[in-house]
Amino acid sequence: MSTTTVVDTIQQQAGQGDIELHPLGSEPVPSTAGASDDALILNRKNALKLLAAAFSFLFAGTNDGSLGALTPYVLRTYSVGTEDIALIYASTFFGWVLAAATNSHLIRYLELGSILTLGAVLQLVAQLLRFWTPPFGLYVATFFLQAAGLAYQDTHANTFVTSIKGAHRWLGFIHAMYALGCLVSPFVATAVAANADQWTLFYLFLVGLGAVNSLAVLIAFRDSLNISARPSLPEESGETATSRTKTASRDIIETLKLPAVYVLSLFYFFFLGASITAGGWVVEYLVSARDGLLPDVGYVSAGLWGGTFLGRMLLAEPTHRFGERRMTILYCCLGLAAQLVFWLVPNLISSAVAICLFGFFFGPLFATGMSVGSKLFDKRIQPTALGFVFVLAQAGGALFPALTGVIASRAGVKVMQPILVGLIVATGFAWALVPRVPKRRD
Repeated sequence: MSTTTVVDTIQQQAGQGDIELHPLGSEPVPSTAGASDDALILNRKNALKLLAAAFSFLFAGTNDGSLGALTPYVLRTYSVGTEDIALIYASTFFGWVLAAATNSHLIRYLELGSILTLGAVLQLVAQLLRFWTPPFGLYVATFFLQAAGLAYQDTHANTFVTSIKGAHRWLGFIHAMYALGCLVSPFVATAVAANADQWTLFYLFLVGLGAVNSLAVLIAFRDSLNISARPSLPEESGETATSRTKTASRDIIETLKLPAVYVLSLFYFFFLGASITAGGWVVEYLVSARDGLLPDVGYVSAGLWGGTFLGRMLLAEPTHRFGERRMTILYCCLGLAAQLVFWLVPNLISSAVAICLFGFFFGPLFATGMSVGSKLFDKRIQPTALGFVFVLAQAGGALFPALTGVIASRAGVKVMQPILVGLIVATGFAWALVPRVPKRRD
């Protein structure tokens, strides 16, 4: 199946209101309308592709979920300060920027399998550069490669899955796999780091997963591995390569002129800032501010992702049933309450429970934002618009954890708590600014 077939199906379905596009690592939620007869049937061939997509999200989760547990070891092995961890988040951010700048052009030249393979290989190369304890500068650079590969693979895996009949179920499944990877990863990372001479040996585990990920993509999507310029989209029929480039550039410029892009980005700016700051610094906080033993508290960051996994599985239906706007505000309030317990009750057990509840209530927010965003933008520029929303929001995911590290180097890691409270409150206020979308008639 070619990328043209996938895109045609998605555009037709999006126009009918049956499915929604969720590029660049988005978290989907059920559509408000029924499935179309033109959607892809989940036969054996497409089921294999679905499983390959799900595994790619599991792999991405194991990578993203490990940094919080490994941060204390990074600080001690490389003899760097907390402010130097900011470089890792900055490198990750620029990887997403590269994907955002090139994705609109890439889809006009490569087929689906080729793009997914490119993303898988970049991630595998990043893991191969980590397991032998490279110099700190090279270690930081691997996060650039990882982020770029992740962005390419996630956006197009999402795009494929949305074309399957009953897509809301399968989208929920693949994104639950991401949270599952984030849940399992801290346990594996902490166990390896605590019992091995070199904590970087954990990355051998990710090398193995990355190799399986690349092989799964090659097998499942072997029918769209054309490495030459792919067939034109219908509206590009007869256009030259220069014309395709101009079309991609025009879509980007038009997208950046939309106010809704920046308003929704502001919501994600604070939301991702809160989530990634919590996941990245909770272990170091418990070690430095609560005098926890590193082998014991290294597992606490898994509570955040365990809560996120349950939140995505259990709260999608209530969010849809009772209204996305009001439920998101409620989740922000409940997440704030959990964070205050974490801050004000100096007990390791209560801290672990509180961070789990924070993840549970913040879990569905990603999907809700993308669901609303898919209705705010014209279907012609939907992939580009939502892609930029998420990539611009990565600035929050990079800035606030980095800022926490810089401030912590002077005032101590305890500053994480007031920063998190401020980010949660800002997330709720930003959501209130997101434009309302008209209710869709079934």
